[in-house]
Amino acid sequence: MKTAFITGATSGIGKATATLMAKNGFRIIICGRRKAILEEVKKELSAYAEIHTLGFDQRNFSEVQSAIRSLPENWKDIDVLINNAGNAHGLEPLADGNIEDWDAMLDGNVKGILYVSKLIIPGMQARKTGHIVNISSVAARQTYANGVVYCASKRAVDVISEGMRLELTEFGMKVTNIQPGLVQTDFSKVRFKGDDKRAQGVYQGYKALEPADIADAIFYCISAPQHVAISDLTIYPQAQSEPRTVYKNL
Repeated sequence: MKTAFITGATSGIGKATATLMAKNGFRIIICGRRKAILEEVKKELSAYAEIHTLGFDQRNFSEVQSAIRSLPENWKDIDVLINNAGNAHGLEPLADGNIEDWDAMLDGNVKGILYVSKLIIPGMQARKTGHIVNISSVAARQTYANGVVYCASKRAVDVISEGMRLELTEFGMKVTNIQPGLVQTDFSKVRFKGDDKRAQGVYQGYKALEPADIADAIFYCISAPQHVAISDLTIYPQAQSEPRTVYKNL
């Protein structure tokens, strides 16, 4: 039975992916900052598979290192790493940006992937097998005004994925970079700092992607035949033509 390590697994894409994989024969290590919610998700998914929880903030390398080192021996051989955790904070022009928001995005979206991957890659290299899935965004494809730092952080995810592929293919490993468009999760609620009305407005007038849609795509990539490696995958809702343009019926 294969073991998957999923960050940001308490909600949204991460939880949907953990659920789908648990129902399809994977053991899952679910990770997140909210330990109480992790336990709720574990209880829910334990009906389908073995579940182990790790509570840590991936922006803090010491926390990441302590958490991964704490894994029991029978959980240490990780077959699939899904770097899903990330965040967006604020939607202001660069000149008006909040430094704390910038730090949160760069630390979570960029450093977090590096910290987790650094500790898991060596085991995959030693076993000469493994699959890493990084969740980027269509924001990496086209920078938009008022989201410069977020776009930059997701462009960095694309570069990290490409670099991983260059460095790890010789070890029998696969790397997949997924760029979702608008997915209806808590993403906008976090970006707008809890303003529910503004967040809901992002998803009105069209059918946004759902977390399960991205989970399906991830599962397709990790289930492909051994000789097939999906390197990059961009997914839009039908109504979205590029990061800045959504055709709504209001």
